[in-house]
Amino acid sequence: MHVFVTGGSGRIGSAVVAELLANGHTVLALARSDASARSLASAGATTLRGDLADLAALRDGASQADGVIQIAFGNDFSSPEALVRAVTEEGAALAALGEEVAGSDRPLVTVSGTPAAAGRPSTEDDPLPTGGPVGGRSVSVLATLQLASRGVRSVAIRLPRTVHSDGDGGFAGMLTMIARQSGVSGYPGDGSQRWPAVHALDAAVLFRLALENAPAGSAWHAVADEGDAVRDIAAVIGRRLGVPVQSVAQETYGALGPVFAADQPASSAFTRATLGWQPTHLSLLDDLENIQP
Repeated sequence: MHVFVTGGSGRIGSAVVAELLANGHTVLALARSDASARSLASAGATTLRGDLADLAALRDGASQADGVIQIAFGNDFSSPEALVRAVTEEGAALAALGEEVAGSDRPLVTVSGTPAAAGRPSTEDDPLPTGGPVGGRSVSVLATLQLASRGVRSVAIRLPRTVHSDGDGGFAGMLTMIARQSGVSGYPGDGSQRWPAVHALDAAVLFRLALENAPAGSAWHAVADEGDAVRDIAAVIGRRLGVPVQSVAQETYGALGPVFAADQPASSAFTRATLGWQPTHLSLLDDLENIQP
């Protein structure tokens, strides 16, 4: 399959590109900079210059492909306004990609977060939240899944709070960055809230399996660790960096404060049983041992 990939030079995307190429697919990857283009080309992908806001480039890439994987997302979490802009940009991109592949039965794979379920790990059957700081993202993903009625094999991979590799990535990586800057490895509240996690290389396998086999309108959980307590994550970070570990104000995390404070474990039992996905790489807590002081 010839696959158009956005976000292919990031932590998750680069793993996805490598996984696709290693399993007989070819890749056309969107490249927003010369550095990204060089990285993607060296990995074996063909590149198309543009970014997520370039809807003409997105349509062009999708028109050339047998399937699409949309991973790119703005990384500016500095303010609620910046987060809204990133969500809006992603929604417009998904709409453009969906229109391009409509009626073709080609796969369109996109991403969301895992939902919350009171008192238990969430499952693939639980609905995505459409309110809160990133609720607009769920709206866009749900609209994409509804394209199944228009001849699109639309699929959503629900990614956990932390997609990690080499001791970095996701929300845990943000905790590490803040600890380096502040000299304190912090967590909101009492730190008992749980975050699910997955290694980037394991997530990449699920993207490929979904691209190849998942039915239209389906959602899958890329979850290896159902939920580590945030205070346990902070404890490893603090030990590796040699800084104290303590509770800090939720406001420390800006626009993502409410998300950081929420308890949100997630299960992937259905995904594993149905698609045959089996994570094999390091757990989050083990991977955080790779943090360099």
